[in-house]
Amino acid sequence: MSTFIMVTRLESDAARSPRAFEQLEKSTMAVVRSQCPDVQWLSSYAALGPYDYVDIFRATDIDTATKVSALVRACGHARAEIWPATEWSHFKELMRSMPAEV
Repeated sequence: MSTFIMVTRLESDAARSPRAFEQLEKSTMAVVRSQCPDVQWLSSYAALGPYDYVDIFRATDIDTATKVSALVRACGHARAEIWPATEWSHFKELMRSMPAEV
């Protein structure tokens, strides 16, 4: 499984009240879970800045991550970006396996 970071920004008309955010999340995640049952959700954050949410999840491949992004965009009335991520410990292993100088 690979790790992905998804940043999401809601469209301006996606949630018309503060309580609508939770309902939008529940309905969107229900669809994502039904269409992508193997995806493991690791964490979710509300963010201040250019994005409203940051989610971290694991998926079997880029195609599955793409489906998650498409479902969030369609059901969540949002813009979403998916970034593949490498855990820091694994990144260090990769770097150690490379030549000292290139």
